Amino acid sequence: MSSLYAAGILGTGSFLPEKRLTNHDLEKIVETTDEWIHQRTGIRERRILEEGASALSMAKSAAKKALERSGITADALDLIIVATVTPDYLTPSMSCSVQAGIGAVNAAAFDINAACTGFIYALNVAQQYIANGAARHVLVVAVECLSRVTDWQDRKTCVLFGDGAGAAVLGRVEEGTGILASLVGADGTQGGVLTLPAFHMTDADRAVRSEGKTQVLWMDGSEVFAFAARIMSDSVRKVSEKAGLLVEDLNWIFPHQANMRILQNAQKRLKVPMDRIYSNLEQTGNISSASIPVCLDEAVEKGLLKKGDTLVLVAFGGGLTYGATAIRWTMD
Repeated sequence: MSSLYAAGILGTGSFLPEKRLTNHDLEKIVETTDEWIHQRTGIRERRILEEGASALSMAKSAAKKALERSGITADALDLIIVATVTPDYLTPSMSCSVQAGIGAVNAAAFDINAACTGFIYALNVAQQYIANGAARHVLVVAVECLSRVTDWQDRKTCVLFGDGAGAAVLGRVEEGTGILASLVGADGTQGGVLTLPAFHMTDADRAVRSEGKTQVLWMDGSEVFAFAARIMSDSVRKVSEKAGLLVEDLNWIFPHQANMRILQNAQKRLKVPMDRIYSNLEQTGNISSASIPVCLDEAVEKGLLKKGDTLVLVAFGGGLTYGATAIRWTMD
């Protein structure tokens, strides 16, 4: 059965905190150097939310910007989906808090946790709501405050993460434009290579963390890299084929901003020019689910995306999860 309606992005928004934590700042916190960090990750600095500020404040800022750019009012939203692993509260959900904060009185709301793949998962769900006529306008927000779950004594991970939020308003677009194809997947058997405990910890979880640290991120970097190296390029190829596109003809690829070596690996496997792979990793670090929508909004502000351009968004994350979305751009 074919979709009733095509769905596309009508507006984007983002928010990054003002505070910058540079590699030189990290030299004073943990045994590391600017050169070591940049060579291994591609990161120079990351944004950190001020003490006492909420992740909700970032989410609302990104959402309001996306609404303004789309020309859609908050009361016209039918649904809000928020992707996050670092909500301010477990309940109310971040999406309900965003709904209240922007005055989206007619919108249903729920959160998604697919770690760094969260924005792709949320787009996939939003597209289906619009395609089957259940919703006309959907707001997707990805927001993360990873600085609050980072072990600043673990030099392997504390150099990677930052904070921020990105958003997109989706609605009906002309057939053959907008979201052309998508895929999402998971391999739960590898869930233990990237963990953030909540109400239960195994002895194995405790053993790999600094003494006294419980609710902090831990990652087996080599295992995550091996997964990412394969899944990023495979996902771009599969979703492009599903959309009837050739990888070499894509105008842009927007990957999750995890590590420059992962991006370079994907570029070599896909055999596309590096200047078609958008990256802001050097300035933002890894902001999990928010990385792709922040990149999209930056590209819009820079005038890099033209109506009719073809692009693929691709991510991997804890779970382990992965996903990709092929889009024919509709914004002017």
